[in-house]
Amino acid sequence: MAFPELVEGRRDRFEQGRWAIEEGTSLRGGASCNLTERVLRIPSGVDSASRTVRAHELMHIRVSPFLARHVPDDADISPRALECAEEFRVNLLLGRLGFDVSTLRDGSEKPGGRRLVEARQWGEAVCFLLAVLGTGGETEYLRGIAAGDAMWSKALRAIKKRVLSMVEGLDVAQIADTRLNGDDVPEGFAAVTLPIARLLSRSMGAAVPHDAVTLRIFGRSLETSSRRAPSGVFAELHFDQGMTYVDRRRRGAHRRSHPATSGTAMRYPSRLLLDPMQRAFAGRASSQGGVVVIDQSGSMDVSATSLEDLLRSAPDALIVGYSHRPGDSGGTPNIWVLAANGRVAERPHIGNVGNGVDGPALSWALRQARPSEPVVWVTDGQVTDSHDHPCHNLSLECARLVTRHRIRLVRSVDEVEGALRRRPSSRASFGRVGRLLAVVT
Repeated sequence: MAFPELVEGRRDRFEQGRWAIEEGTSLRGGASCNLTERVLRIPSGVDSASRTVRAHELMHIRVSPFLARHVPDDADISPRALECAEEFRVNLLLGRLGFDVSTLRDGSEKPGGRRLVEARQWGEAVCFLLAVLGTGGETEYLRGIAAGDAMWSKALRAIKKRVLSMVEGLDVAQIADTRLNGDDVPEGFAAVTLPIARLLSRSMGAAVPHDAVTLRIFGRSLETSSRRAPSGVFAELHFDQGMTYVDRRRRGAHRRSHPATSGTAMRYPSRLLLDPMQRAFAGRASSQGGVVVIDQSGSMDVSATSLEDLLRSAPDALIVGYSHRPGDSGGTPNIWVLAANGRVAERPHIGNVGNGVDGPALSWALRQARPSEPVVWVTDGQVTDSHDHPCHNLSLECARLVTRHRIRLVRSVDEVEGALRRRPSSRASFGRVGRLLAVVT
């Protein structure tokens, strides 16, 4: 039997009341605790595993946050990482209080670990480690991981070592503390669950180490205030939907003459004899459009003045900027439309330090361009992954896009007007991308 109404000691204004108890099991996922609606699902068996599972769910009642506002909205923390980090805190408390947490296993850990490797689900492998860390399922889980890929196991053991060092100096009172801090977050949750969840989230986005060198880099990335490990992939695009736009007066389109069969000025009289279509008159063709992609990482931020100048020179151009905050999981926009259809952003977006989305930004821009419309990329040629690490494969991907679609490269916004008018520009000074252009040409 369990009596959740008797659980006391919380200091976060949690009010006890009548609980609904449902029959559960000691298998993984067979028990749960809903603090908001006071629903407890637990096994009723008298075996040691059932007793420990009941204690686990009752510990959630004792220490876990019960209101959404007690859990900070942090874009750097994955919900799954937060869930598993809290599972670890609860199991850690049970072990410190003398419960036999070795009974928290159901035989699914080893095959489950191997399946995660086979499916290349590194993020889930990282999170699930915390769900079993310190319990009877930990060893079998790591054995399953190692059977699939030994390097995965070594990386997870590095995470384990770091997590245990983070809680080594904390006593039970600190880990279980439910007093609310200045941010309205329970002290124990803030001291244990949140920093571990951040660590997991960083690790989830990292590329899996594949040799001793990358394993050392990964291990260093787990330390406090260290740089994130490389991810080896671009981040997904997240557009800024909150920008406002204003009309801008056009300076006038650039025009160029071309032979035509009619007009007001006969500029090519020789064509009356030489051209079968007798296109002797001067026609006019506008060259206002195009797509401009601006790398706004680091010092490449575009100013409002330079943006207005660019719009006046190419009033029909679609202009987008991009910059990714290293490690961001989607809470911060990393691409924004600066100008379109003769309208310009009222307050041009500033960058987010990193690149991170070079390839996806170029691919999106190419899909917007009309046939034969020029695409200009303002860049220094340095391409980085979602954690802002240089990456050869990603640089090569961008170089191939440049070559295949004849993207025109410039280093500053001031050069865009010339590039839209087909002025030649050298590619030699465009960093890694520039050097790779010779390989893919």
